Amino acid sequence: MIRSRFAASLGTLVLLVSVAACSSGGESTPTPTAPDSPVGLGVDAESMLAEFDIAAPANVEDLIEQLQSQPLAERPAGLMASVRVNELLLSSGDDEVGVPLPTDDFHLSVAPYLNDTHDCYFHSLTTCVGELADQELQVTITDDANNEVFLDETVTTFENGFFDVWLPAGRELTIRIDDGENTAEVPVGTGTDDPTCVTTVQLS
Repeated sequence: MIRSRFAASLGTLVLLVSVAACSSGGESTPTPTAPDSPVGLGVDAESMLAEFDIAAPANVEDLIEQLQSQPLAERPAGLMASVRVNELLLSSGDDEVGVPLPTDDFHLSVAPYLNDTHDCYFHSLTTCVGELADQELQVTITDDANNEVFLDETVTTFENGFFDVWLPAGRELTIRIDDGENTAEVPVGTGTDDPTCVTTVQLS
């Protein structure tokens, strides 16, 4: 699994992509990086993860990547991990732990589809499943204010059908997705009231 960072003058965008173990090799990929200010998990979050035999990574950005890239058959039953605008909310039974996210960054999960989708506002790393697993896509992300291209790159969806991007907070953007035969274009926002999950991108 690979993460790449695409720097632009208006902010930093980190694209998280997955490569399954059985995928063909030979593709050149950038060196993985993380948002500028990684945020630690805290004792309560680490304790909750330990209940599910999950080794806690160094920061919340790595935890999001770890849970998102987890094979569906290995997802921990009983653990919910919901990506909100300002925090990752972990819950198990009646217990909840909020882990802050970087204030200047916005984590967005996108699940394009051809036929089947589901409603989603705050992405669940442990339960949300999209239609197009392990799908190679060409993704372009553009700032609506000045048409600056933040990203123009090939990505591969995780086994759960999503791909992830870290975007600068407080922007209005357009995402264009092309699977080689079908395309779609949708507006997205990265403000305090915007969703962290996009499941409305129908390729046609």
